Amino acid sequence: MPPTLASLVHHSALKLTVRAGEGRLETPVRWAHVSELADPVPYMEGGELLLVTAMTLNAEDPEAMRRYVKRLVGAGVVGLGFAVGVTYEDIPEALVTAAEEEGLPLLEVPRRTPFLAISKAVSAAIAADQYRSVTAGFEAQRELTRAALSGNGPGDLLARLAAHIDGWAALYDASGAVVAAAPDWAARRAGRLTADVERLRERPTPASAVVGGSEDRVELQSLGTGRRARGALAVGTGAPLGTAERYAVHSAIALLTLTTERSRSLQDAEQRLGAAILRMLLAGQPDHARGVAGDLYNGLLDAPFRILIAECADPAVLAELTDALESGASRAGEAVLAVPDGNRLVILAADEGAVVEAVATYAEVLEGRRGSSDDAPEADEVVIGQSAPAGPIATASAFKQAEQALSVARRRRRVLVEHDELAAGSVLPLLADDAVRAFADGMLRALHEHDAKGRGDLVESLRAWLSHHGQWDAAAADLGVHRHTLRYRMRRVEEILGRSLDDADVRMELWLALKATSTPTS
Repeated sequence: MPPTLASLVHHSALKLTVRAGEGRLETPVRWAHVSELADPVPYMEGGELLLVTAMTLNAEDPEAMRRYVKRLVGAGVVGLGFAVGVTYEDIPEALVTAAEEEGLPLLEVPRRTPFLAISKAVSAAIAADQYRSVTAGFEAQRELTRAALSGNGPGDLLARLAAHIDGWAALYDASGAVVAAAPDWAARRAGRLTADVERLRERPTPASAVVGGSEDRVELQSLGTGRRARGALAVGTGAPLGTAERYAVHSAIALLTLTTERSRSLQDAEQRLGAAILRMLLAGQPDHARGVAGDLYNGLLDAPFRILIAECADPAVLAELTDALESGASRAGEAVLAVPDGNRLVILAADEGAVVEAVATYAEVLEGRRGSSDDAPEADEVVIGQSAPAGPIATASAFKQAEQALSVARRRRRVLVEHDELAAGSVLPLLADDAVRAFADGMLRALHEHDAKGRGDLVESLRAWLSHHGQWDAAAADLGVHRHTLRYRMRRVEEILGRSLDDADVRMELWLALKATSTPTS
């Protein structure tokens, strides 16, 4: 604790007497300063014990003393030491009354106590407090370092930090989610600061912020040495941090940053290993892939998984997505294999796991921001294709499914498309493609030109005939013409197109062309 007016009053060598302001003696003293100016306020910083002999003061004038004391209090002066036996044999009543009215502690300094002795006492007490703070800070640093090296995760370090600052501490990952907190109840408090942490993460590192509230005072500190924060530390206390507590927090930041950067290096190595494992799986070598993976991917290759391919022109967006998915997998205790590939991110994740669920939630949020499915994703938004569940032996097939789903996602202007949707849905929405429409228009152009000249209704006749599977009577009845008329029209279709309707492939192409030209654009 820094020196207080009370500690100076109790200092046996100083012999100080309290004449006013007894209720404020626990106020800390930042320095002792001597000034005989009639107005010393311009030279005050706040927190000083002002020492005077009143050589230039009219200390017996009540109004002058009220103005003098009021200005001292306004400047943050915490106490006034008045030397008796120099200019005045006793402290004038006008000054005592003014000090009592303003609540300013007024100390009587006996003639035998030089101001230098008071200054030395304050200086010695401040130095001793700083030494205690530095010593406590070094001890906290040693304890926190031992906790960081214990291998028990960040929880042990946070618990010791919380004890040192007499408050709570929480660690956030790169996605802004709470990773650990101490004590346990602090996790809920830390969870309410997600928005503040998100704003902090948007600033270049290092960054900090103070969040005030009715419950406590919270300081947020970013972690990491790169442009993007790798995490954040929150500490909550009932009052501003002291010197020793500040040392402890700075030590925790340094240790957590080292741990985070080391984890990032390990993650980079894991990504390179993951890329090799993925190549083995795609090459049809699941046994070799399992051998290389070992225990690193925690049984990911022993259960059904899905392959997801995320594509985005902005690498920073893909990096944030990677952080979010890896953080979600870590919290759920499941493995995930994420391999960057240019403007793509290839993900191998457990079927029905936390990562697959996180991707679905991410897509819903982006779709909600766009507001309308008619709006194409922005250039910095992610487009994702997801395969059906598969095993290691079918990785190549699953990868192809994910690519197909990704292609459809682009065409349909969707953030996420699952391959299951393509298998369960109709093929008709796929026809709403410019290339397919161009093919259909070219195939049917001659028939449309024939009909436009008023020489028959070949297009609708063809549509009716195909929809009734080549049944003449049913198709003719649907058109309201004789079956011989319909037969004549189909012969004309064959003549104009130069293709036989007896060929099943021709009938299929014509039917798809008709459906494509009747399918509205999305």
